[in-house]
Amino acid sequence: MVQNRTLKRLDQTQLDQAVRRHEMFRNARVGGARANLSFCDLSGLDLSGRDLAHADFVGVSLRGANLAGARLDCASFFVADLRQANFDGASLIKADLRGACLRGAILVGANLFEADLRDGSLAEKDRSGHLHMVQIDSSPAEADGADLSGANLTNARMSGIMAIHTDFSDAVMRGCKLVRATMRGANFTGSNMEGADLSGADLRGACLRGAVLTGATMVMADLTDADMEEALTDQPVGRVVAELGRSLEELLADHMAWVGSSGAQGAMLDLSGFDLRHAPSLAHMCLTMLRAQGATLYGLDLSGVQLQAAVLDKADMRGASLADGDLRGISLRHAKLNNANLRNVNLRPLVFDEQRSRPADLSGAKLRYADLSGACLRSVNLGNADLSFANLRGCDLARTDLTGAKLFGAKLERRSLAEGAILDGVAGLKL
Repeated sequence: MVQNRTLKRLDQTQLDQAVRRHEMFRNARVGGARANLSFCDLSGLDLSGRDLAHADFVGVSLRGANLAGARLDCASFFVADLRQANFDGASLIKADLRGACLRGAILVGANLFEADLRDGSLAEKDRSGHLHMVQIDSSPAEADGADLSGANLTNARMSGIMAIHTDFSDAVMRGCKLVRATMRGANFTGSNMEGADLSGADLRGACLRGAVLTGATMVMADLTDADMEEALTDQPVGRVVAELGRSLEELLADHMAWVGSSGAQGAMLDLSGFDLRHAPSLAHMCLTMLRAQGATLYGLDLSGVQLQAAVLDKADMRGASLADGDLRGISLRHAKLNNANLRNVNLRPLVFDEQRSRPADLSGAKLRYADLSGACLRSVNLGNADLSFANLRGCDLARTDLTGAKLFGAKLERRSLAEGAILDGVAGLKL
């Protein structure tokens, strides 16, 4: 037997009062109380930026509500109606979203680490102790048409979810459980699904272009008409290190000798077109003037590396760490650097003498969600680069060429642009 459950409507004033008490509870202040908003109608109300971690939203209606930037870690949204709700940048770490309806919801850049999005249904006992299914005006375990682009879904449990035509582009979905999920026509462009379990998933017509699928389990997954172009799997991309003829360590030693002797000893290293994913750590190595055009360096540790005047055009360096690296005069034209760690890198021009210098060139590079905080981007060519949602806080952007660049959702300080960055044709710039 199915029973309909009537929701209690709250207005913004009543909701604000409950939230204030919850925030007092979270701060262990006298008079605080955990928010129990189960079976309330909160549709269209504003919870943006509020702290509602561990709150109870079971069976709630938040249709069209604004929860942008809210802290909702460990909150329970069991069988909640979240249609068209705005969770832009919200934190939903370990949140219980079983049976929730996310149709048309906005979760751009949201953190859903270890969240539970599996199917679920609600039952209640009557006075005689019998269980009855509770029907709420929502569709269970559904995320059709939701926007989860750039969201963190690492280790999220999504088995059995309905996510038809859902946008997962650039999402981090490492270790995500998607067993028997229905994701026909979903967009996974550039998403990181490393180690995900897609067993029995329905991916017919899905776009997996440029997705990372290394270590993913895809037994019985239906990929009919799916777009797998440039998807990164366990299969080598281009040439493998074994084809070099000598160990990479020996070749790196020769290269460093060549750099140190200004070409009198050793030999320059050319790794163009090689798949280096299984190479040893290159952190703090001297790779000055290295050539690695079109190479695959996905996820590599290159922190503190010296890559002055190196040429890595069209290289795949997604998720790589180049933090604190010396990249003066580097060429990374059309390289893939989405989600890369570029904190505090030095990308100043490489000065040869008073008349000659070589600026770094990252024109056309993809730097979506990259962390460039504290980096020196002085005089760098970032023309037509995609810096959407990148972290550019504390960057030196003096005379940086951002002509035609995309900066949708980028974290950027107004003072960083004060020294003459070139902004002709920039798209999505908000300060």
